[in-house]
Amino acid sequence: MTAIKQAPTLTGVDGTDGALAARADSPSFRDTLTRYYSLTKPGVLYGNVLTAAAGFLLASRGQVDLWLFAALVVGTTLVIASACVLNNVLDRDIDGVMDRTRKRATVTGSIGARPAVAFSVVLGVAGMAMLVAWTNWLVVAVGLGGFIVYVVLYGMLSKRLSIHGTLVGSVSGAAPILAGYVAVSGVVDVGAVLVFLAVFLWQMPEFYSIAIYRHEEYARAGVPVISVVRSIRNTKIQILAYTVAFVASTLLLPVFGYVGIVYTVVMGAVGAYWTWLGVTGLRADDDDRWARQMFRFSLVAVLALCLMVSVGPLLP
Repeated sequence: MTAIKQAPTLTGVDGTDGALAARADSPSFRDTLTRYYSLTKPGVLYGNVLTAAAGFLLASRGQVDLWLFAALVVGTTLVIASACVLNNVLDRDIDGVMDRTRKRATVTGSIGARPAVAFSVVLGVAGMAMLVAWTNWLVVAVGLGGFIVYVVLYGMLSKRLSIHGTLVGSVSGAAPILAGYVAVSGVVDVGAVLVFLAVFLWQMPEFYSIAIYRHEEYARAGVPVISVVRSIRNTKIQILAYTVAFVASTLLLPVFGYVGIVYTVVMGAVGAYWTWLGVTGLRADDDDRWARQMFRFSLVAVLALCLMVSVGPLLP
């Protein structure tokens, strides 16, 4: 009988089996899945989907079409995820400089630009297909418009070229709540404008707070945010102005009869505290600490808004 020849093994310089070492170095399926998932910016993703759900529930006023709600939420989630993945690809140069983003998969190279773009396309096509099939043309238009604004007008252009990049980005950030509302209403009415305006204005103090406590990182990356181009003092004033505008916009909903007294009391209290916090920033000694407080409470404010917009029509 002919002896069976053993396949040659690859031995490393330290005497280890090269094949085993190669398998150890290659990421597992779970690791790869986690990396791709991280490209969707889960924090940003779910925050935006929450506002879409809130807009939907406000317009529904207790009469929820569960199939339409599911189509809106899943379709919107996929479209936003697609935009976030593509933004990661475009921002590799900036992300590599900033501490909070330098470990992203598109920066480290654990996921290449080409597979990331392919992932984005799959997500985007699937999401838009759901919106086209099961929602209305207004939702599709808002979704497509939000995608273009975020990826092109914000990510590729204004973020890198203008101090007003945050204003442009806030348009796309307010698109989900508008999409949720018009999915039910089928029209852009006063309620649609007010919820869009509230989320648009909310993003300004939220991001400007980040621009203060990450001022040095943005300066290193060459991103012309307000705190870098103008000054910390000017940014504080802008934060306070936009906070007051946000509070005013939220309190217009009861004026037009969309919500009642419970909503008014809760959002009035939230708005009063956030405004007071903004005023304290004008004389704060530790700018970074104050900015982090403003940012953290901005999350409380938007959660309160989404909750109260969702249940407000059902309460006194």
